[in-house]
Amino acid sequence: MQLREDVRNIAIIAHVDHGKTTLVDQLLKYSGTFRENEHVDERAMDSGDIERERGITILAKNTAVKYNDTTINILDTPGHADFGGEVERIMKMVDGVALVVDSYEGTMPQTRFVLKKALEQKITPIVVLNKIDRPNARPSEVVDEVLDLFIELGADDEQLEFPVVYASALNGTSGLEPEDQQETMDPIFTTILEHIPAPADTREEPLQFQVTLLDYNDYVGRVGIGRVVRGKIHVGQQVVVLKEDGSSKSFRVSKLFGFIGLKRIEIEEAYSGDIVAISGMEDINVGETVCPQDHPEALPWLRIDEPTLQMTFLVNNSPFAGKEGKFITSRKIEERLMKQLETDVSLRVDPTESPDAWIVSGRGELHLSILIENMRREGYELQLSKPQVIIKEIDGVKCEPVERVQVDVPEEYTGGVMESLGARKGEMLDMVNHGNGQVRLEFKVPSRGLLGYSTEFMSQTRGYGILNHTFEAYEPVIKGQVGGRREGVLVALENGKASTYGIMGLEDRGTIFVNPGTEVYAGMIVGEHNRENDLTVNITKEKHLTNVRSATKDQTATIRKTRQMSLEEALQYLNEDEYCEVTPESIRLRKQILNKNEREKAAKHKNK
Repeated sequence: MQLREDVRNIAIIAHVDHGKTTLVDQLLKYSGTFRENEHVDERAMDSGDIERERGITILAKNTAVKYNDTTINILDTPGHADFGGEVERIMKMVDGVALVVDSYEGTMPQTRFVLKKALEQKITPIVVLNKIDRPNARPSEVVDEVLDLFIELGADDEQLEFPVVYASALNGTSGLEPEDQQETMDPIFTTILEHIPAPADTREEPLQFQVTLLDYNDYVGRVGIGRVVRGKIHVGQQVVVLKEDGSSKSFRVSKLFGFIGLKRIEIEEAYSGDIVAISGMEDINVGETVCPQDHPEALPWLRIDEPTLQMTFLVNNSPFAGKEGKFITSRKIEERLMKQLETDVSLRVDPTESPDAWIVSGRGELHLSILIENMRREGYELQLSKPQVIIKEIDGVKCEPVERVQVDVPEEYTGGVMESLGARKGEMLDMVNHGNGQVRLEFKVPSRGLLGYSTEFMSQTRGYGILNHTFEAYEPVIKGQVGGRREGVLVALENGKASTYGIMGLEDRGTIFVNPGTEVYAGMIVGEHNRENDLTVNITKEKHLTNVRSATKDQTATIRKTRQMSLEEALQYLNEDEYCEVTPESIRLRKQILNKNEREKAAKHKNK
C-alpha cells in the first residue's frame, strides 16, 4: 500500500490551560508559515472573544503548517469536557495525537478524558511535557504518571512506546531532554514526522469524505470540514451525501478549501489524507459521507455525545423587559437558537407548550453559559430557569450522569471538602498527599450534586483549591435530595431604587447583591438571607427627615461590599421557583411569581 509521505494529520489534546493553543502558536511561528513582517496574535487559534477572555478553546480549529516538504494538518481541540463531542469526532480525522501535559500539574481529569477518546480509536500518541521552565516542574514523575494513565486506559503495546518531547511553549523552546532546551520547535516537528503514520494514498479508488465539523458562512451557507478518507474530490464534481436515515441527496461541489496557517485557500482538488472544507450543499450534517453517485458507500456513523444538562430559555417578561436589549421577541430568540444548531452538534433545542419558551439541552454548564454569554453580547434579552440534569432510562432503570471530580487543595482544607462532597452524595476514590502541603482527592459525584458547588468550594478553600470534573458515566439515580442551595433569599417588596439606608437596615439579615442606586422591582432577588426561608424586604426605604438633630449626624454611613455574581454563578445559584434575567447590561435574579401575596399562596399550596 502506498503512503502519502507529504502529509501528516495530528490532533493536539490536553487538559484546560496546559498550553496547547500556545504550543500551536509556536508551531505556526517556527514552521515559517507566516511572513517575517506578518503580525500574529497570541493564542491565534482562539478566535472568539470569550475564548480569548477565558483562555479556553471552545471550538475545535484546524490549521496546517509546511515543514520541509511535508504538510502537517494540526487540529487544536477543546480541553474542557463540556466540548468533548468535538474531541471525539476530531479523532476520526487524524492518525496521531500530541498529548500536552503540564510538567508540574501532571495528568488531570480532562487529560484522562481526551486521551481515552484517542486510545479507543487506536491512534498513535506522542507526549509533549510543557511548561518545563516552571521552577517546580517534576518531569520524570509526570512521565511516570502519564505512563500509568496509558496503562489504566488500556493502551496497547505500541501506544505505550510513546516518545516524549520537553517544551516551554511560552518561551518557544523544546528539546528531547528536560535540560536541553533550544529556541526551536524542530524536536516536535521531527518527532511528528518520525512517529505519526502517513495516510494511505488511495486516490485511484472511489471517493469517501466524512463531515466532522461544521462551519457557516453567509455567502456560501453551510461548510462541511472533514477528511478525504479515500479517493479524490474536485470542484464541480457531482456527488451524493448519505444521510443517517439511509436517504441520499446529490449536489455539486461548488467550492473546495484547503488550509495553510490561519487562512483558508481555495483549491481545485484534494486527495485521500487531505483535510478540506467543501461547500455547495445546504443541509449537510456532521457524520454524513460524501461519495460518487455511482458508488454510494457510507462510512461508520460518528457518535455524538448526548447532552447531560438542560434548562428553559424564556422570553424576558420582567418589569424591565426591553429596556436594555435589541432582540427581545420570541421570533428573534428562536431564530438565534436555530442558527446555533447549524454549527453546534451537541446542542438540542425543543419547543414547549408555550410559544415563548424552549428547552435547551447541552453538554454542561459551561457549554450552555457560553451560548447565553454570546447571545447577551449580541443584544438579546432572555430569562433562564435553573439547570437540570437529564435523567435517562437504561434497561428500565432511571439513570443520571455521574462525574469524576479531582480536587487539589492545601492540607488544612481536606476535611471540609470531603464533608461537603460527602453531603452531595460523593464517593471518594483516591487521596494522594504530595508532601508539599498539597493533597489531591478524587471522587465520583452525581452531576446534580455539583450544580452550584464551585462557589461553595471557593469560599471553603479560601480560593486556594482547584476543582476539575469530567463526565464519567450514567448510573442509577441516587434517591433523596442531592446538593442545592440551603439559604433563602431577600426579595424586594416594591419597585424603586435601592437606597443606602435600606441596604444598611438589611445587612444583619444576610448578604446584599445590589449597590445603592440600583433600580429594583418587586419580586427581584436583592440578597441572600442568613436563614433557610425567603424574606420580602423593603430595600428602597428612605430615611425620614425630622427637625431633630441626630447625635450621630457626623458619622459617615458605610456599607459592606456587595456580592456581584458572574453568569455561571447566577445560574448555579438559582432555585426551582426562580429565574435568571439576562440582558446585554445586567444579570438579575428574580422569583418566577413577582407578587408577594401570590407567591405565598403558591408556596402554601405546594406544601400541602
